Amino acid sequence: MKLTPYTGGFCETNGYLVETPDGNFIVDAPDGIADWVAARGVRVDDVLLTHQHFDHVLDAAALQATGARLHALEDYSDEFTLESLTRQWGAPVEVAPYRIDRKLEPDAVTPFHLCGLQFLLYHIPGHAPDSVVFHLPDHELAFSGDTLFAGSIGRTDLPGGSHRQLLDGIARHLLTLPPQTRLLSGHGPVTTIGEEMQTNPYLA
Repeated sequence: MKLTPYTGGFCETNGYLVETPDGNFIVDAPDGIADWVAARGVRVDDVLLTHQHFDHVLDAAALQATGARLHALEDYSDEFTLESLTRQWGAPVEVAPYRIDRKLEPDAVTPFHLCGLQFLLYHIPGHAPDSVVFHLPDHELAFSGDTLFAGSIGRTDLPGGSHRQLLDGIARHLLTLPPQTRLLSGHGPVTTIGEEMQTNPYLA
């Protein structure tokens, strides 16, 4: 498995390209990632969305146009992408229409399979109602989206947000993982569960 990070858009949102012998997928679709992948000459088979806030889906339609399948907890809606709200704030956000090809069902016990890999899927609302974390236990890593960052957690003042829900979900699903588990989040650098348990002020 080869993993390559990408950061794009004015929110400096992370996306991750994962290449395997059984296919290639991307986690999240920030602005510019479709052209970046094309320039690398990589075919993308699937796109996993940790949630559908606009900065994580701006290139979802462009990737889908190349034949990639989109996977998310819920179907597209303006409620999830925050497009209308963001335009009220004065940001000219326009998310090209896309469809979700596969609606995911969270299961912290039974894995689902993609590109030859086994994933556990945790639903952790609080930052966004449709937020999920993709855990690859065999590789000791988790794509945490905007739930947990290095030294911080996702903001909870957006529609559908809940500070208590977010902290409860982090405690239930993430802080129980092995401390060496790497966290690849939607913004900022890579960290580990152990590092965040020791130093993250929001988890004290």
